[in-house]
Amino acid sequence: MTAPVAVVTGASSGIGRASAILLARRGFSVVLAARRSDLLEQVRQTIAAAGGVARAVRCDVRDEGSVRELFAAAVAEFGRVDLLFNNAGVIPPFLPIQDLGAQEWNDVVQTNLTGSFLCAREAFRVMKDQQPRGGRIINNGSVSAHVPRPHSVGYTATKHAITGLTRSLSLDGREFGIACGQIDVGNATDRADAGSPDAAATPGEGREPTMDVSHVAEAVAYMAGLPLEANVQFMTVMATTMPYIGRG
Repeated sequence: MTAPVAVVTGASSGIGRASAILLARRGFSVVLAARRSDLLEQVRQTIAAAGGVARAVRCDVRDEGSVRELFAAAVAEFGRVDLLFNNAGVIPPFLPIQDLGAQEWNDVVQTNLTGSFLCAREAFRVMKDQQPRGGRIINNGSVSAHVPRPHSVGYTATKHAITGLTRSLSLDGREFGIACGQIDVGNATDRADAGSPDAAATPGEGREPTMDVSHVAEAVAYMAGLPLEANVQFMTVMATTMPYIGRG
């Protein structure tokens, strides 16, 4: 039986890296996508050393042509795409809206929202025509898709928009056997990625509880491993004591 094929964006660090490594361990052939070729190669080597199969493809999800090349490379290498983990994203500086420049706004929208759209569109084009038909898309939302941090208007707006994207993809994918779900992640830390942004500090409120990124990867792998007749529509994974449900 041919191994299922996963495309993971933002695979060079953090949640993407941990998820790609675990998906490979669970039997997926993984196409690793990110802007940093050197870091992607390190992830590919880690997967290969454990007996997994991976291909590293430099991709800027903000660029339409780059995204087309990513999926073309995946199909050329493995023949199909069964899973897209739409994970690439940026966390801009926490700034009051009156201090947020238009370029900073555009940067976060282009990466978090437009990039997710471009990747989902290419995944649809592949998945609806391949045989067997269909596949799965998992969008990386955030607890910010529900409640904002202070001074995070750009990031929060894009993550709310990801929820709309997820709902539309789920509806439009039905006729093609394409399932779409969303994982909303709280503060996750990756000990293997010392350069990851610190998303655990809220302006004026200090550091928040965190969880290890491996728990997020396990959740992604669970969603990815379901048969296409079943779908996790939305899942929230966060540190138990993170201030999300309420204060006190």
